Amino acid sequence: MSRSTIDTVRTDDRSGTSREVLGANALRPDGAAKVKGEFAFSSDMWAQNMLWGGTLRSPHPRARIVSIDVSAAWRIAGVETVVTADDVPGQLTYGLISEDQPVFARGEVRYMGEPIAAVAADHPETCRRALAAIAVEWEVLPALVDPETAIAGGFDPIHPDGNVIRHQRIIRGDTSATGAIVVEGTYELGMQDQAFLGTEAALAVPDHDGGGVEVYIATQWLHEDRKQMAKCLALPEDKVRLVLGGVGGAFGAREDISLQVHTALLALRTGRPVKMQYGREESFFGHVHRHPATIWMRHHATDSGEIVKIEARFVFDGGAYASTSSAVLINGVTHAQGPYRCDNAVVDGWAVRTNNPPCGAMRGFGVVQACFAHEGQMDKIAAAAGLDPVEVRLRNAMRTGDRLITGQVVESVAPVERCIRETAALPMPSPLPDRPDALLMPGGSGLTADRHHIRRGVGWGVSIKNIMYSEGFDDFSTARCVLADGVVTLKFATSEVGQGFVTLAPQIARSVLGVDDVVLDTIDTGVGSAGSTSASRQTWMSGGAVDGACRLVRERLFEHVGRAHGVDPLRLVIEDTDVVDSMGSLRVPVGEASAGLRIDETFEHHHRPTEELDENGQGNCHVAFAFVAHRAVVDVDPELGLVKVVQVATAQDVGRALNPLSVVGQIEGGIAQGLGLAVMEEIIVDNGRVRNPSFTDYLLPTALDAPEVIATLVEEHEPQAPLGAKGVGEPPCISVTPAIVAAIRDAIGRDLARVPVRPQDICF
Repeated sequence: MSRSTIDTVRTDDRSGTSREVLGANALRPDGAAKVKGEFAFSSDMWAQNMLWGGTLRSPHPRARIVSIDVSAAWRIAGVETVVTADDVPGQLTYGLISEDQPVFARGEVRYMGEPIAAVAADHPETCRRALAAIAVEWEVLPALVDPETAIAGGFDPIHPDGNVIRHQRIIRGDTSATGAIVVEGTYELGMQDQAFLGTEAALAVPDHDGGGVEVYIATQWLHEDRKQMAKCLALPEDKVRLVLGGVGGAFGAREDISLQVHTALLALRTGRPVKMQYGREESFFGHVHRHPATIWMRHHATDSGEIVKIEARFVFDGGAYASTSSAVLINGVTHAQGPYRCDNAVVDGWAVRTNNPPCGAMRGFGVVQACFAHEGQMDKIAAAAGLDPVEVRLRNAMRTGDRLITGQVVESVAPVERCIRETAALPMPSPLPDRPDALLMPGGSGLTADRHHIRRGVGWGVSIKNIMYSEGFDDFSTARCVLADGVVTLKFATSEVGQGFVTLAPQIARSVLGVDDVVLDTIDTGVGSAGSTSASRQTWMSGGAVDGACRLVRERLFEHVGRAHGVDPLRLVIEDTDVVDSMGSLRVPVGEASAGLRIDETFEHHHRPTEELDENGQGNCHVAFAFVAHRAVVDVDPELGLVKVVQVATAQDVGRALNPLSVVGQIEGGIAQGLGLAVMEEIIVDNGRVRNPSFTDYLLPTALDAPEVIATLVEEHEPQAPLGAKGVGEPPCISVTPAIVAAIRDAIGRDLARVPVRPQDICF
């Protein structure tokens, strides 16, 4: 998507061998199929005698359901079943953290697009006509759309659990501390969509005896989906089997269930396979989005620019249902200081319910919002202290052993200073020529910009991101490894959503076991949970599980070879594709050593425990952290309000680059997503109503918007991580947004405190 230069990482094989082992640039097995349009997404699934499912959704942000009449829908030829809340056999609600969201609305709808009923019919057009025939009588109610009203208690509860999902304070150090420099600002972020490829789709196939169901689904967490579905379907979990369908991306939007229960319920009611598939507009209503947020911050600093105290107030609009809002809030408030030292803090944060669309997980998970605010503040401190943006960040840079404002010691490798310095050392782009190609200018092929009006700006962003789940969650991942006749088969439930685990897992097996032939079994619930593909956790967690299972197999292989050759197994090692006696002359190919054998091992990987925050926001609530710096260069036409992001340079803390090519791909993708939030992407919600649920009106960066990306990987192996590697998926999108906005500020000399930055925010 962008032109990239990878400093210190080449696209040849770094391992010195042609084998795709750890450290090598291994290609994705699904890459060619996706580029050629041959990849089978979940929406491509089909079954014999299949029906089509569809969903009826609320047109109102808030209303009481007076009555629902489905009789006309039943009379349409080809309609096999119509279901509402009255037909849900088990638990009527579901949810990741709080089970507060109805399968179908009952009594009241709480957001525009909430499901009310579903239909199964012989054709999508029959579904459409049947849904249109359902008559719903509404009593429209006043909608709560202002998060501040929810906090103030000025509105009756819109949900039995109340309007405040969670409130968290953080009190640290001397709350009366002050500094010679005091800067403050209020920062706002709009609602961003994950905009993944392949909209929500599922195929549910009932058992022949009617006792269970198998569901093929694009999701981030197979076992969590199964748990919630089984409760709603009133089935034992072993009667609900999930298989991962083709996924085109997720970014958090597939963490909550959407059409899973609906599809399975229709299949069980009809006794036939049922497929449900959202169009792009319905997808905007069918999944959660990034939380809109308002963040006030005040920083106290010494006259030399060193932070003394942070005061902050966070407000996250969670929309109608809780989803992961409570966890997003915690990530936001605990990252208020950014990757900087700070001994004193007073932070308040709220996540609230409104009648706006539900919000939940999205790449960066609360830290994106915090980073936009704290990086704006760092630039204000720099200006007040007479420092440049790099120097103020270096003076405050966090180090291993420093404490967070939660009191937690940062035990992770924390190369913040190195990330900043290595980013600063990357080359700047060439100046815009006097007569540039139109595509190089703001406005591009529109030919609207005048070269003489264009101003160039440079901006910085630096961030910290927690890795894996927090606050005492019992996080684990399971993997199974089978070695037979020189071939390894790996089994795991790790959802591949584009992050590249289907490439990494074979690399681990080849490195640990010295094999070349690695087969990946079906990704389904036929093995223990792998947890969610989120929180930048799968390299650490599922990578650790695959590594652990392979090591158990290796131990048993060494025992077999030791018995066969009279050698102490403790002397045996793997070199390339051979079992070797480290103190003798024995060398046996793994294929030969495992001939006639079948070694089968399963391993469950856990990370160290974490704990919940106390009433003052103190506690060891996170597992580990990763860091990144971004420098953005932009060209701005202030007369027209147009922006061209020319270059983004970055140095990212990756621990150990297990597949450098994949890491760079994640960096490029994250930068594009952060660019979108900075200057174009926003779901427009007007009094609870979504006004732009399409890619015509919800603007996304294209290849023509993508900047040159110059990336360097900061490799300092993380001792806590089973493979020495940190997750790399989230950090690329976090501080690139404030870096781009800072560059626009630098170009036009105007304070910009809201993203996305709109043309009217820029125009003079």
